[in-house]
Amino acid sequence: MDQRISLVTLAVGDVAASRAFYCERLGWQEFMYVPGEVCMIRAGDHLIFSLWDETHFEAEIGQPIRRGEGVAPLTIAHNVATEAEVDAVLETARAAGADPMSTAVEREWGGYTGYFADPDGYRWEVAYAPGEIAKVVLP
Repeated sequence: MDQRISLVTLAVGDVAASRAFYCERLGWQEFMYVPGEVCMIRAGDHLIFSLWDETHFEAEIGQPIRRGEGVAPLTIAHNVATEAEVDAVLETARAAGADPMSTAVEREWGGYTGYFADPDGYRWEVAYAPGEIAKVVLP
């Protein structure tokens, strides 16, 4: 198996609302949209970010989605080249209707990060990570 990820799929309660958040308010461009079912966004040269209706998601996966209190046990990161860009992206997300989870702060490992939540509560980290990681994750 090649060491790569092809799709990242989030089960969402309302595909149209998620599409509006990501495509209309954050300015991302959809790759494919099937109303009520799925919105796919090209997120890299060989990576699709998929927003899939949770009932369709459950039907294919064969298990109910875990629901209840707390946060989904994952984060999605958007890395940028400077601390100023972290602040700007967090402000853009908040202006687009994201739930501001935390302002950016200096981290003990040397980075600068903050978080927001999308309409379904998925946590996005916006990060400036100096050093070797930046060489890998930044275009």
